[in-house]
Amino acid sequence: MNYATIKWVDIANGEGVRISLFVSGCTHHCKNCFNQVAWDFAYGEPFTAEVEEKILSELSSDYIAGLSLLGGEPLEPQNQEALLPFLKKVKERCPNKSVWMYTGYVLNEETGELRETHKNTPFTKELISLTDVLVDGAFVEELKDIRLKFRGSSNQRVINVPKTLQEKKCVLYLE
Repeated sequence: MNYATIKWVDIANGEGVRISLFVSGCTHHCKNCFNQVAWDFAYGEPFTAEVEEKILSELSSDYIAGLSLLGGEPLEPQNQEALLPFLKKVKERCPNKSVWMYTGYVLNEETGELRETHKNTPFTKELISLTDVLVDGAFVEELKDIRLKFRGSSNQRVINVPKTLQEKKCVLYLE
């Protein structure tokens, strides 16, 4: 897996000061996407063990609230296998840090996987379960609303993942 960029101090993509990892590769190609350069799976730099370790080290800082995963598309099947062991390490080494994930896919609340079943892999369900807040749904230019918190268009949901998986129905983190 490649990554497009890492923002070491980010306040736009989740609550508090966060580290944001923008993975490379996306097949959604949303109209007026803010990060079109990251559509290419080959764009950016390889996501190496050294990069993982640097993120984990920086996450331990007291002022960092957590990690945000964006893209590109973290839940593209090609990215899921690399992200799962990384998120396991994040949860193990930084249990008090929240994980936010942004995806153009839509969560199936009943299964804990994606509604786009052809995009589910053996890693999808566990990857989602390691996420605290999931912002789901493709960006839709016609539904763009700059007043929305932590999302770009009104079709997108900001989901409390643990409560949603427990109740098997969508529990929003933010309205």
